[in-house]
Amino acid sequence: MKAGATDFLLKPFSHTALDEILNHHLAAGARPRSSTEATEIITQNSLMLSLLDQAAQAAKTNATILVQAESGTGKELLARWIHKNSANHNGAFVAVNCAALPENLLESELFGYEKGAFTGAANFKPGKFELAQNGTILLDEIGEMAPLLQAKLLRVLQEQEVDRIGGKRPIPIRVRVIATTNKDLRKLIARGQFREDLFFRLNVVPLRVPPLRDRKDDIAVLTQHFVKKYGGAAASEPDAETLELLQRYGWPGNVRELENIIHRSFALRGRLKITASDLFDQSVESPDAPALQAGQSVGEMERKLIMTTLEQTNGNRTHAARLLGISLRTLRNKLREYRVEEAAVL
Repeated sequence: MKAGATDFLLKPFSHTALDEILNHHLAAGARPRSSTEATEIITQNSLMLSLLDQAAQAAKTNATILVQAESGTGKELLARWIHKNSANHNGAFVAVNCAALPENLLESELFGYEKGAFTGAANFKPGKFELAQNGTILLDEIGEMAPLLQAKLLRVLQEQEVDRIGGKRPIPIRVRVIATTNKDLRKLIARGQFREDLFFRLNVVPLRVPPLRDRKDDIAVLTQHFVKKYGGAAASEPDAETLELLQRYGWPGNVRELENIIHRSFALRGRLKITASDLFDQSVESPDAPALQAGQSVGEMERKLIMTTLEQTNGNRTHAARLLGISLRTLRNKLREYRVEEAAVL
């Protein structure tokens, strides 16, 4: 089948068979699109909407993109969204985690190798760049890439060609490159751990995904989305008390943490039921941490969460604020609000 055809009939065919196929496709066309598409970004936040505007403009070009954000914010999701909205959306989207493989394996994964290039290379293998031809390659956690591979990647970006390990001639490529990192690459450059010239090659279009604590107005819509995803269409909407608790939490693990908590609630309880202890267990992983009691007011639970976190960090407010996913200034304001003595947390 070509030119977008989705079905066919063999001659001679009956009108009944034709009616069945037409009715099937008319019904399919009337159905709404799934709300759980892999490239769907759920947001109503102004920062995120502005980011998507920038991403949409970048998607129209073949410019290299560097996405910087904390873990759990959805960097790969944004990369897939850019690919879907680009001119090369019909090409492959190939993701590579630069932190998941040792240097020698990552090199062969990215650039491929020829038969006999090394012991065990019984056949040639195309690299990820070749597999992403006329599509998009995502280099996740680019800050973890070893210096030698950084130099090879720089050449790929400059020359638009790759050299397989053991190869005799370069292979031209046409690939959109998106790199992501949860690290400050400028600090890595200052330490001599990341090439400055590679940074500038990658940072043609810089995009920063805001953490969930800076887009609290998205918590309600994200919660509703994940409730439908894990509880089904018949699942009850989150109540006001649950949403208030979620709004007050700092989300150090960002959207991934929110999804994980909702998934866990349906897996263990069959419904959306979240307590402060669920959030505490996510943010401070300590088997000795005292559990927080359900049934307290949100303010009481928040105060206890803050105080217990301070105990776990030996009174280090900077560390506690990071674990809670809030700024140090916000933590100080909370301590004043709950009339906690300054000396108790120094």
